[in-house]
Amino acid sequence: MSDDVRAPIRDFITGNFPDIVLKDDEDIFELGFVNSLFAMQLVMFVEKQFGIRVPNQELRLDSFRTIDSMASLVQRLTADAPVTT
Repeated sequence: MSDDVRAPIRDFITGNFPDIVLKDDEDIFELGFVNSLFAMQLVMFVEKQFGIRVPNQELRLDSFRTIDSMASLVQRLTADAPVTT
């Protein structure tokens, strides 16, 4: 998986929690960094940053638990996006 997807996600999270060192596979919910407001900020960030719309069925904890899971979500949604010319 490309770091060009992971890097902005990592930067967004660490920008909000500058004292943490976060591995791409660490569960940010389990670590206690995420509350409901930050979870919505994550969704909005991912949508804006990558120009995608996260469908309702993807708005679940497993899609946003780790940097890896968010990167997978982005890659899956951008692969499914229609090509416009």
